Amino acid sequence: MRPVFADPKIDFVFKRIFGSEIHKPFLIELLNALLELSGDHRIGDLQYLSPEQRVPVEELKMSVVDVKCFDERGRHYVVKMQVLNVEWLEKRVVYNTSKPYVTQLLAGQDYPSLDDVVGVTICDFLLWPGPPDPGGAPVPMLSRWRMQEQHGGALSLSQVQYVFLELPKYAAGDDPQGTIDRWAYFFREAENLAMVPPALSQAPYREAMEVARMAGFSAIELDLYDRARIAEQDARGALTLAKRQSREEGREEGREEGREEGREEGREEGREEGRKQELRKAIRAFCQAFEIELGVDREAALAGMGADELDGLQARLFRDRRWD
Repeated sequence: MRPVFADPKIDFVFKRIFGSEIHKPFLIELLNALLELSGDHRIGDLQYLSPEQRVPVEELKMSVVDVKCFDERGRHYVVKMQVLNVEWLEKRVVYNTSKPYVTQLLAGQDYPSLDDVVGVTICDFLLWPGPPDPGGAPVPMLSRWRMQEQHGGALSLSQVQYVFLELPKYAAGDDPQGTIDRWAYFFREAENLAMVPPALSQAPYREAMEVARMAGFSAIELDLYDRARIAEQDARGALTLAKRQSREEGREEGREEGREEGREEGREEGREEGRKQELRKAIRAFCQAFEIELGVDREAALAGMGADELDGLQARLFRDRRWD
């Protein structure tokens, strides 16, 4: 049986809720919450930069095409749901957020016409599992970033800012308190709920839940949802399958080489080589699943590593989701 509510983290469901003109109030409320705006500073209205921002599921790469909009003050927003941690994600976020800033000027325009840009990234993984700096404070579930003067701590150069919501850091259980916890609870638990819970019974959460109710999906939308879920599951399962296959193949290669040598030393060397082949295949599968580039230099490095070095690299990739 299908769940009652669709997963709002899925590409087209996220766009269905936050990327359409008819449901614009949801995005306004989400941004006001994530930016912690109040009073006269709250966003009153938004205008989407593109009337159609949905991408085909066939091109899904575990992150949505950005929802782009600007408010009545001219400030631009780039909003993204990111379900997998890919290599150099922080640099991608900086790049994608900076583009709307540097491309605003048309021929003959001056710098004062530039509007601020805010990049909002909702992460379904731990981007900062621990303190970014040794001995520093851990990053909270909702974090906001802007440039800071390094000696006195003055905040300025706020033209480009960044906001991150790391959903795995949610810790309020079934009793979220405040707007940030309620939005995090909505993203994390909507697909597991059979009815709208009391914590989400007020606007705008209840209305967002109703948009995610699968009974209101068309046949085409249901098909898109199924295909999007399959694409996500395939990406998550690719590494597990490749690792299992590489272990079996590596063991067989080690046994075969050992038999051909006919001596204990040969068998040991064969097992060692098989282990290295297994580790290399697992590393390649992991890099493919998480979009970590494997160029000629990195392949050469893999070929020259011993088993212990490969084992250390594999552990680092699992921990940091990046090569370096």
